[in-house]
Amino acid sequence: MSLEATRAPSTKTAHRPVKLGPQDVTVERRADGTLILRSPQPLGPYPKKLTERLEYWAERTPDRTFMAQRNASGGWRTVTYAQALESARAIGQALLQHNLSTDRPIVVLSGNDIEHALIGLAAIYIGVPYAPISPAYSLVSQDFARLRAIFDLITPGLVYAADGQTFARAIETIVPSNVAVVVGRNPIAGRTSLFQDLRAAPGTAVDAAHDAVGPDTIVKFLFTSGSTGIPKCVINTQRMWCANQVMLRQGLAYFQDEPPVIVDWAPWHHTAGGNHDVGLVLFNGGTFYIDEGKPLPGAIEETVRNLREVPSTWYFTVPKGYEALLPHLRADAELRHTFFSKVKVLWFAGAGIAQHVFDEMNALAVQSCGEQIMFLTGFGATETAPCALARTWATDNAANMGLPAAGMELKLVPFEGKMEARVRGPNITPGYWRQPDFTKAAFDEEGFYRLGDTFKFADPSDPKQGLLFDGRIAEDFKLATGTWVNVGPLRAQFVDAFKPYVRDVVFAGLDRDHIAALVFPDVEACRKLTHRAPEAPAEQIIQHYLVQQHFTTLLAHMAKASTGSSNRVARMILLTDPPSMDSGEMTDKGSINQRAVLKNRAALVEELYADEISTRVIRI
Repeated sequence: MSLEATRAPSTKTAHRPVKLGPQDVTVERRADGTLILRSPQPLGPYPKKLTERLEYWAERTPDRTFMAQRNASGGWRTVTYAQALESARAIGQALLQHNLSTDRPIVVLSGNDIEHALIGLAAIYIGVPYAPISPAYSLVSQDFARLRAIFDLITPGLVYAADGQTFARAIETIVPSNVAVVVGRNPIAGRTSLFQDLRAAPGTAVDAAHDAVGPDTIVKFLFTSGSTGIPKCVINTQRMWCANQVMLRQGLAYFQDEPPVIVDWAPWHHTAGGNHDVGLVLFNGGTFYIDEGKPLPGAIEETVRNLREVPSTWYFTVPKGYEALLPHLRADAELRHTFFSKVKVLWFAGAGIAQHVFDEMNALAVQSCGEQIMFLTGFGATETAPCALARTWATDNAANMGLPAAGMELKLVPFEGKMEARVRGPNITPGYWRQPDFTKAAFDEEGFYRLGDTFKFADPSDPKQGLLFDGRIAEDFKLATGTWVNVGPLRAQFVDAFKPYVRDVVFAGLDRDHIAALVFPDVEACRKLTHRAPEAPAEQIIQHYLVQQHFTTLLAHMAKASTGSSNRVARMILLTDPPSMDSGEMTDKGSINQRAVLKNRAALVEELYADEISTRVIRI
C-alpha cells in the first residue's frame, strides 16, 4: 500500500494568509552524478552575537513578555525583555567570579524553566559556553555512565539544577567537590548555593566580557543521543545560531512583522527546543510559554491545558506530539477554537510524521476555522543549529522536507542507488569538542558536513518541488539476497497501512531471507476491536484473536501491494512494552532508535525468524 493510495484528496479550502519565503532552488550538476542545491535567495546580514537581539528588544519593547511559566497557583509567572536583560547582566557579573571559560563551562542538569533560560542568557552574554544535559542522565540512570562521560569530557566549572533534592544523587556522585553547584530550590547543606543569590551589580567587567563576544565564540555544547556509544559534544557558535535564525526569519517571513507567540515543550538540551524555538522567540521579539507537558499519556493533559488558554501564532511539536493531541482536538471544542484561532503555521520535525496524522490535522483545521493552516517542516541536525532544509509551501505529502535554506549548500552524492546528503554553510558546527576523530570523520574533502541521511526529489523533473526524506544510511540494511531495505520509506508505508493501530515499528532482516517487524501497537485503538473493558491489560488486548486476525489481514493487504522483497514484510510480533527511553530505544523527542530496539529485544528477533512459529508471530 503506497502513501499515495491512502492520502486524503486535496481540499480547495484556502490557506490562512501568511507571509513565507520563496519556493526556489538552483541545481549544479557534476559529471560524477553529484548535485549541489542552493537557494537563489541570498542570506541576509546577521548579528555577531544573539544578545544584540536581547538588547534590541529590551530597548524597544521593554515590557513585552519574553518568557512565561506556570506558578504554584496555576497562573503565569512572566519575565519581560527588560527584566531578562537586567538578569543576564547581573547573573553574568556573578558568574565572572567563578573563573569560567571554554575549558570550565556551565552545565545545566535540569529541564526547561525560567531560571535555566536566565542562566543561559547570562552565559551567552559573557561568552562562557553552557551545556544543557538531558535530565534523564541524572534522574533515570542508575550508574550515571553518560553523565560521567560528559563531565570527564567538558570539565565544567559550575553546575545548575532546578531542585537540589531531586538531583542530589547525581550531584553527590558525579560533580567534583571543587565545582560550584547552584540550585533553584531545596539546597544541599554545605554543597550548594541558591540561584536567587547568583547576582551582582553589573560593572565594567561584564561589559568588557560582552564586548569580547564574537561570531566564533562558543555559545553551547550540545550532546547527541549517544546511541552509537559516547555522546558527541557538538560545538555551537554565535555565528551558527545567529545565521540560522536569519535563515528561519527569511523562511517564516511573517515573524518580521508579527513576533511569534509559542507554547512549547521541546527540551532545551535538544537543538530543536533550545536553539530553534528559544532562538526564534528571542531573535524576533516574541513570547515563549513554557509547556511542562509532554506527548506522553498522563503528561499531554498539561499541554492541552496550556493550549486551551494560550493562542499560539506558530506551533511546533514532534510527530508523536500531534498524535497525542489529536484525540483531545477531536473531543474538545474550546481547545480547537483557541488552538486554531491565531496559528498561521503548524510545524513538525524530529521524525517523519504518519500521513494519516498529517491529513487529520489538516482536516481539523478546516473544520474548526474554515481555513487550511500551513503544515510545514524542515530538516537539520544538532550540527546545523538546526535548520538546513525548510519547506515553506503547502503539500499533500508529509515526507516532503523542502529545500536548502538561504545561505545553505546541499550536496547530494550517489551512494548505493540513493543520494547521500551533505551540507555546508555558516550555521554548520566547526566540529566536536575534544573529539578530533569524530570531527575528522564528519566532513568531506570540500568541508561539507555528512548528515548520514538520503534524499530524493519529490518531482525529478522539477527540483523546486522539494526533497523527500529517503532514509538513514545507518538504518538501511541488506537481506541475504543482497537486496537493500530502505527503512525510512518502509516505516512510513507500514504505519500508514496499519493506521490507527500502530504507533511505531522497527524492522529486522539483516542477512536474513525476508523482512520482519517488531510493532509498537496503539493499545487503545486495538482495544476497540475487542470490546474489552478499559482495565483489561495490554497483553490481553494485543493477543486477542480479533486483534491478531485484523493485523494478519492488514499484513496480507500490504504484502499484496509490495513490489518485491525490499518492501514485503513477512512476519511481525506485537509488543506489550513501549519503547524505553531509559535504555535508549526512544529519544525524548519521541523518535525510535532502531539499533537499540533490535539490540535490546534480540530474543524477539530470533523468535520472529525461528523455524518453529510461536503463537505470538503474525505471518502472511
